[in-house]
Amino acid sequence: MRGVLVILACLFASLSPLDCNQQGSIPEGDLLVLTVATQETDGFRRFLRSAKHFNYTIRVLGKGETWKGGDYMSPPGGGQKVRLLKSALEDIQEENKVILFVDSYDVIFSSGPKELLKKFQQAKHRVVFSAETLIWPDRHLEDKHPHVREGKRFLGAGGFIGYAPNLKQMLSDWSGADSDSDQLFFTKIYINPEKRKSINITLDNKCRLFQNLHGALDEVMLKFEDGRVRARNVLYDTLPVIVHGNGPTKLQINYLGNYIPNLWMFETGCTICNEDLRPLSGLQESEYPVVVIGIFIQQPTPFVTVFFERLLNLKYPKNRLRLFIYNQEYHHEPHVRTFLEYHESEYQGVKLIGPEEDIDPETSRDIGFDMCREDIDCVYFFSIDVDVVLKNKDTLRILIELNKPFIAPMMSKPGRLWTNFWGALSADGYYARSEDYVDIVQGRRVGLWNVPYVSNIFLIKADTLRTDLKDPDLFESETLDADMAFCSKVRDKGVFMFVTNMHTFGRVLSTENYQTNHLHNDLWQIFENPVEWEERYIHENYSKVLKDGLIEMPCPDVYWFPVFTDVACKHLIEEMEHFGQWSGGGNVDKRIQGGYENVPTIDIHMNQVGYDKEWHKFLLDYVAPVTEKMYPGYFTRAQFDLAFVVRYKPDEQPALSPHHDASTFTINIALNQVGVDYQGGGCRFLRYNCSVTAPRRGWALMHPGRLTHYHEGLPTVEGVRYISVSFVDP
Repeated sequence: MRGVLVILACLFASLSPLDCNQQGSIPEGDLLVLTVATQETDGFRRFLRSAKHFNYTIRVLGKGETWKGGDYMSPPGGGQKVRLLKSALEDIQEENKVILFVDSYDVIFSSGPKELLKKFQQAKHRVVFSAETLIWPDRHLEDKHPHVREGKRFLGAGGFIGYAPNLKQMLSDWSGADSDSDQLFFTKIYINPEKRKSINITLDNKCRLFQNLHGALDEVMLKFEDGRVRARNVLYDTLPVIVHGNGPTKLQINYLGNYIPNLWMFETGCTICNEDLRPLSGLQESEYPVVVIGIFIQQPTPFVTVFFERLLNLKYPKNRLRLFIYNQEYHHEPHVRTFLEYHESEYQGVKLIGPEEDIDPETSRDIGFDMCREDIDCVYFFSIDVDVVLKNKDTLRILIELNKPFIAPMMSKPGRLWTNFWGALSADGYYARSEDYVDIVQGRRVGLWNVPYVSNIFLIKADTLRTDLKDPDLFESETLDADMAFCSKVRDKGVFMFVTNMHTFGRVLSTENYQTNHLHNDLWQIFENPVEWEERYIHENYSKVLKDGLIEMPCPDVYWFPVFTDVACKHLIEEMEHFGQWSGGGNVDKRIQGGYENVPTIDIHMNQVGYDKEWHKFLLDYVAPVTEKMYPGYFTRAQFDLAFVVRYKPDEQPALSPHHDASTFTINIALNQVGVDYQGGGCRFLRYNCSVTAPRRGWALMHPGRLTHYHEGLPTVEGVRYISVSFVDP
């Protein structure tokens, strides 16, 4: 009796006896996934990885063929897929075989065969196509599509599932060219009532099986739960099994593909970051891959000398490195020349393009790529702009070991929500913030991220340059900046640009407002690049002053602590000597208010060299905290009327007579080294009969200026002594 009821139900539902036999769950072994991929791209590898994750059986069609089916930028196209599918179906004889046919370059699976087959079975049709909100390529056919109560109305050819016999019937009339439109072919079948009924076709209107992203970006969001990541359609509250970045939605599928299926989860973090690595440990130096490092100097940039110092410190055999240096700035010629003079011989080879060659920046980058492309031994090209602060000495090794065709280390600018990558693009191709951008930048999500744009620093495989990116003029565009044009062309070639934030690599300098009218222009960077300024100019033990009490008291209420590096001292001296307008040491001094100095010195004021604002920032950030620690209850804004560098010479002004300073407290920093640069000197506090006769270079003496600390400058008997003096809170 039960069997009779099943047969009657089948008849009333207009289903064939075969359908009735399938009312039990479809065995996963009956499913075969077919896709077309004429070449192996990053997108194809992503597709296969997602399929492997869920144990799909995949058969790839068209390997090695030349693709003639067009692309989403220039419709129509796709006929080649239909031809290949029709041919493949001829070899499939099983009546119960279920075929899933999907694109591959822009498709990811978010669930497994069991769920897919269950939802297919629930659709109660022999063939189910993906559905879209937008009709394409012929809008005139809109009225011929069946209306639906709810959901998407138009057929999408990028994904469909059905029984092999029905698919064979559907493709039996195909005789088109490879360049014809598959979308139009299937659409005409679907809008034909007789064919639609005969083949038994329906659409996945509510995206239970297939999610096409084109026209639906606002509908789709990531769903994290129970150790899984899915794409959720919030409009229909469905969890599609297959996500397709059709048409101009490649960036969104890339974004979703950073997480689906289970590539990154809150419970585990990155699950693929240790896959397919290229370990370098254990290799002999001669076995390391040869890398061409491209260094690009396109504008006046601070701390270029430091850049080359860090380049030298990279932990990578220099005899496996070749350098390509492009310098557009005459200002930086001495920096490049000095580096090459001392270190060129350490590298396997060096090619330099200087400003006198008048080569534009875009062409220079192509020339750099060619240096690697044309070198049979070159395995990687490592591009670094000179504004990159490469703090991590292992950066090159780390990037190589991650084994990606294109990868960049994440870099940021201190104190700003700025990085060398974009998480998304706006409609006109400029910066847009992805939902996960801030979490990635601030390290709350750590891993490998497929992004639409990188700049400043990246590593690219030579094979990728010789194949996918072999075209010249990669940086040329009539409308886009060079870096944006390059990234656009990389994306169009299907090459994924990854950025990693699994390590701290460094930062990018701010080049705004960088002036080149001084001898040591980096001294002026305390506002624009405070972190780099501090590393260059503040003593390595300064942090111990406040943290560990690294402060000495050589005389009563006189405090002595490290503040400047040797480089800071050297640069200040050289800057003042370069300026050269030392005072005459007389009482009449038009530089100060009132025009009269009671205790004159041979000096140059900070405001004479335009350094008064920077000096105030230095006093506020590095001296004021020490003052408030050592003189409890006193608060200072580090204001000053006089701050200057003093020069003592035996034949000029060797000493300074006893005096009080016009200050609440005074800072006196030794800028050079007693016993090496000069003999004698020092400071004596008369009231306490206490002298500091061996001042340390870069250390500051801090003492009250008025009333209690009457003092004198002891004679310099040989050489030249330099000190920096500040009368704070006059």
